[in-house]
Amino acid sequence: MTVVELPAKPKRPASRVREERDLHKGQQTKLAIIDAALGLAAQIGLEGLSIGVLAEVTHMSKSGVFAHFGSREELQISVVREYFHRFEQEVFYPALREPRGLPRLRALFANWMKLVAVEIQSGCIFISGAADFDDRPGPVRDALASSVKTWLGAVHRAVVQAKEEGHLSADAEERQIAFEIHGLILALHYEARFLKNPGSVERANQGFEYILARYGHNAAEAEKQRSPVRTRKSSKSIKE
Repeated sequence: MTVVELPAKPKRPASRVREERDLHKGQQTKLAIIDAALGLAAQIGLEGLSIGVLAEVTHMSKSGVFAHFGSREELQISVVREYFHRFEQEVFYPALREPRGLPRLRALFANWMKLVAVEIQSGCIFISGAADFDDRPGPVRDALASSVKTWLGAVHRAVVQAKEEGHLSADAEERQIAFEIHGLILALHYEARFLKNPGSVERANQGFEYILARYGHNAAEAEKQRSPVRTRKSSKSIKE
């Protein structure tokens, strides 16, 4: 058997190696800046972010921070995108491991609540950002709105799947359910973070259970069974 000697793998030019190393280092630095920006934005909001403030926090020069983003607006957008990426990793993707239907919807809400429990102390960029940019058209508002709509679309799909699996009543209105679930989270942030009312987390969890009970598979049948009774009582009262 003839052994064929493979040609030696050509070495990359030293300049190319340095470029790749510098690029990797640059990506790490940018991620570190975004991480610091996320922490700041949670405390002071997206509107409070600036190249100067971030340079001070990261102990970098303003030009060094500016080189990674080019503008304050691009910095804010990068923070929104990173926040949404982490949101997906913590809330959405773990829930996908659960079966379609009510188990997945429950997991979405449970994971969301875990994140909110942390954000009650630190702040939520989606909520503070909505307050800062609700009436200010532009790329930052677009990035925020797109992220929130994508997430609420995922909640809506989970509700639709729960209905398809027969876990929710056939006449349940999917968008209304998703709206009410979102409303619980918003109310929780306001009650717990702003008003600091005790028991807010428990009330939010109980509210979720009320929603499932009201729109559950057996809710419509139970309502049908109750309706004739109420009708007879009402007729009797009118006659009397």
